[in-house]
Amino acid sequence: MTIRVLLADDQALLRATFRILIDSVEDLTVVAEAADGQEAVALTAEHRPDVVIMDIRMPHLDGVAATAAICARPELAGTHILVLTTFENDENVAKALRAGASGFLGKGVSPEILLAGIRTVAAGEALLSPAATQALISRFLATPDTDGFLALPDAVKALTDREREVVALAAHGKSNAEIADELVVSPLTVRSHIHRAMTKLNARDRAQLVVVAYQSGLVKPRPHG
Repeated sequence: MTIRVLLADDQALLRATFRILIDSVEDLTVVAEAADGQEAVALTAEHRPDVVIMDIRMPHLDGVAATAAICARPELAGTHILVLTTFENDENVAKALRAGASGFLGKGVSPEILLAGIRTVAAGEALLSPAATQALISRFLATPDTDGFLALPDAVKALTDREREVVALAAHGKSNAEIADELVVSPLTVRSHIHRAMTKLNARDRAQLVVVAYQSGLVKPRPHG
């Protein structure tokens, strides 16, 4: 099945470059381009893409606000946001994740990493750049959200002990297979726990599960070093 992509960036040359790259592979296609955040929201509602590649800094409506607007609409629950930024540890990236983005990449990534990132978020997985995730968690995600983008759910208390264990391992960046090995269960069992936790916490995807885990205090950032 072809993954449908919408490009949201105020730089026309960058959009053109991304379109050529994305359209060059068989399983991805660009369905629309937006030059600002307002246009991104409108075109996402019109085209219902699988993935929106969202620039953080755009005129009229920035990428954080556009992400929040898209993720707040139930009919767009199938659309995942991949944020591209020049500043990987920028507070705005943390805000975008709180608003509902599925992950982020720096604009300097290789074409192969960008294409793989699109496929990752389209599958509902989290894409949290390893180089910046620890800094983001320590500086922003492990603190109360003063912007109100993501309310901390009381449902955290409703997680079972095993669900808490699985969520904690996922929040530390482990894959389902790695979690399964550590807990000596099947990957399918891990997947079931993840999905039940996402349902209880009203998380759109794995990235949102990670954000809730840190912001609620369910998981604490690991010390550096």
